[in-house]
Amino acid sequence: MIWILAGLALGVVVGYYIPFTYPIDYSMYMSVAILAIMDSIFGAVKSGFAGKYDNVIFITGFVGNAILAIFLTYIGDRLGIPIYYVAILVFGSRLFDNLSTIRRHIIANISNKKRGK
Repeated sequence: MIWILAGLALGVVVGYYIPFTYPIDYSMYMSVAILAIMDSIFGAVKSGFAGKYDNVIFITGFVGNAILAIFLTYIGDRLGIPIYYVAILVFGSRLFDNLSTIRRHIIANISNKKRGK
C-alpha cells in the first residue's frame, strides 16, 4: 500500500513541475482514457484487498481499457455520434463501485482494529 501512495505522490509532483499540454482536440480522448485508467487502478486496489490481485490481469486490463475507450471515442468522433458516453458511463459506474468496495473494506478493517480483532 505504501508503494501505491508513493507512486501517487510522485506522479502528482512530476505532473505539477513538468508542464505538459496537449491540443484541445484531444481533450475528449484524454478524459476517457484517464477515466479508463483510473477504473483499472481502482479495480486493482479492490482485487488487492480481496486477495485476488494478478499483475497480468491488471496490465492487460489497464492497456485494454485505455485502448477500448480511445477506440470508442475515435469511432464516435468519426461517425459524429457521441459513443464515448458509453465509456464514460461504464467506466464511471465501475469506478464508483470499486471505490465503494474499497471504502467498505477500509472501514471494516478500522472497525475490527478498534474492537481488538
